[in-house]
Amino acid sequence: MLVTELKNGTIFKDNGFPFTVVKYEHVKSARGGATVRIKARNIITSQVLEKSWGSNERIEDADVTRKSAQYLYRDNGYVFMDPETFEQFSINTELLGDSVKFLKEGEKVFVQYFEDRPISVDLPITLIFEITYTEPGFKGNTVSNVLKEATLDNGTVVKVPTFIKIGDKVKIDSRTGEYVSKA
Repeated sequence: MLVTELKNGTIFKDNGFPFTVVKYEHVKSARGGATVRIKARNIITSQVLEKSWGSNERIEDADVTRKSAQYLYRDNGYVFMDPETFEQFSINTELLGDSVKFLKEGEKVFVQYFEDRPISVDLPITLIFEITYTEPGFKGNTVSNVLKEATLDNGTVVKVPTFIKIGDKVKIDSRTGEYVSKA
C-alpha cells in the first residue's frame, strides 16, 4: 500500500511488527516533494514511534483479522472461546491491559489477530454491571455531578451518582470506566 493511503486507525506492518496510525500528516513543501509523517503505536509493545516517508513510497499491509470470542474465566491467563469452533485459548494479562477490569464471564468480545496470534481484545463500548456495594446517598446531596464509589459485580470500583444503590444495574463505558446511565 502507498503511504498516502494511510489514515488514523489504519494498521500496517513495519520491521515485522503491526502498527496502528495514531496521527497522520501529509506535508507538501514548495520545492521538494511531499512527505507523509505519522505517529504510530506498536500494537504488541504499545511503543509509540514517529515515522516519515516520501509520498510515493510503499509500506507493507499487516495481516490483521478480527474474530468474535466469548470470555469464559480467569486461569493462568484469561480464557476465551471461539463461538464457531468451541476452541478455547488463553490471553495473558499484559496483552489485555486495562480492559481486564471490565471483563465479565460469558461476555462476547472481538479478538484481533496478527499472523494468527491474538494481539488485542475489543470489548463492547458499554457494558451492564450490578452494583454489589456502595455507600448510601444522603438527602441534600442533590447537587449535579456529585459522585461516589461503587463496587461492580466483577469487583471493579467505579464512580457513580449518589442516587445509585446496591442491587442497581448500571451501564459503564468500557473505554473510560465512567458511569453512563442506569440499565
